[in-house]
Amino acid sequence: MRKPAADRDDYDSPWKDLLERWQRPFLEFFFPTIAADIDWSRGLEFLDKELQKVTRRAVVGRRYVDKLVKVWRLGGEETWVLIHTGVQGEPDPGFARRLYTCHSRLMDRYDRPVATLVILADERRNWRPERYRHALWGCEAVPVFPVVKLLDFKTRTAELEASANLFALVVLAQLAATEAKRDPTARLDRKIGLTRRLYRSGLSRDEVLSLYAFVD
Repeated sequence: MRKPAADRDDYDSPWKDLLERWQRPFLEFFFPTIAADIDWSRGLEFLDKELQKVTRRAVVGRRYVDKLVKVWRLGGEETWVLIHTGVQGEPDPGFARRLYTCHSRLMDRYDRPVATLVILADERRNWRPERYRHALWGCEAVPVFPVVKLLDFKTRTAELEASANLFALVVLAQLAATEAKRDPTARLDRKIGLTRRLYRSGLSRDEVLSLYAFVD
C-alpha cells in the first residue's frame, strides 16, 4: 500500500535549490561532457516562468522537479541551447512521455536545440526511462534522454568521498536517506557523518547552510 503523500519523505524538493545555485558543478559531476562544451564565461539564465508556460497543461507529480536553463556553447558561434533537467524520486509509467511532451513543446516554442537530462533518485534499480517511443505506420519518434541513476553510485562510495565536487556529498546524502529510512538510529548516524564532512568542506557559511538543508 502506498504511503500518503504527506507521510512520504520529500527528497526531491531541495534539488530545485541545488540546481539553481550550483548548475555548473551539477553538470560537471553528472554530465561532464556537456559541462565541457558550455561557455561559462557568458553566464546562464534560468527560464522557470517560460517552462511553466510550456508545461502548465502537463500532469506533474509531487515528486518531480524540473529546471530549464539557457546556456551558450563553446566554439564562438552565436547560438544557445536549452538544458531541461528533470529529477524524479519514484517510478512513474508516464515519466518518459512527459519528458517527450515537454521536449517537443520547448523546441516548438524556441526553435532551438534542447537537451533533456534526467536524474533518477528512486529505489527501483531496473527503472530507467531513457527513451520514449511513439510509432504508427512507419512514422516513428524515439527521443533518447541521458539518464543518471543515483543507485548506481552505491558501489562507488570511496570515489564519492574523495571527490571535491559538492554533488558527491549530495549523492551520499540521497543514498543515506534511502538506505537508512527505516532505521532512525542509522539515519541519525549517517546524518551526523555527512554534517561533519560538510563543515570540513571549505565552503562558505551560506553554502554550508544551503547544503545542510538538503542533507536534513
